[in-house]
Amino acid sequence: MTIAQLLLIGASVLPAVISGAAAGTDLRSLYVQEAEIEVDPAQLESYKAAVAEHIETATRVEPGVVALYAVSENDDPARVRVFEIYRDQDAYRSHLETIHFKTYKATVEKMVRSLKLIRTTPIAFGALPK
Repeated sequence: MTIAQLLLIGASVLPAVISGAAAGTDLRSLYVQEAEIEVDPAQLESYKAAVAEHIETATRVEPGVVALYAVSENDDPARVRVFEIYRDQDAYRSHLETIHFKTYKATVEKMVRSLKLIRTTPIAFGALPK
């Protein structure tokens, strides 16, 4: 999956994720990045469970987490992309200090073969009306 495809997915559902006044947030204030992750194929199912639990917790308890999406490539499921949107850079920094993020990192440490974080600049977000 390319960055453009991942951004399109994120952009298409973002307004459904953020509510009310937050939908009018200045895109320039958002902290948006993509994590490119290569997972050990033998541990892929364990990784999927760990990232799903982490995303569920982070989006439920952290007001600064706007959206988190994890996807894998069709042709190589061990190549995972996580699309991350935070209210601002401070929200991202706070996220890194949470117990659930630290637990996730410790859990997947030996599952992840490589990690690359790509900082991005939001251009436009949109979605179909509900």
